Amino acid sequence: MNAKHLLPAALIASAFLTGCGTLAGSPDRADGAPHRTVGEAVDDAKIVTELKAKYAADSDLSALKINVDSTQGFVRLRGEVKTFAARQKAEAMARDIKGVKSVDNQLMITG
Repeated sequence: MNAKHLLPAALIASAFLTGCGTLAGSPDRADGAPHRTVGEAVDDAKIVTELKAKYAADSDLSALKINVDSTQGFVRLRGEVKTFAARQKAEAMARDIKGVKSVDNQLMITG
């Protein structure tokens, strides 16, 4: 890559990282949401991605029916599962991921 292509790439990367920090919020947010650094936002995205992949690979769980949110390692599960055992399994899988501090399991049993 020559120097003429480096500047646009650097600007895009800088805008992306600045945007990540902005999306994460600041201590002065009116909604009271916690401030997250770019590193914490990346860690949370990794937790969500890894957990969704585990759910997709599991025949008892549906990655499409389970919503996963993570903020500073605090994971919230929402959606539907067919059995109580599947609900427990989804929570246990979340707890096993590196970086997860706690799991708020709000999964509903439909089946």
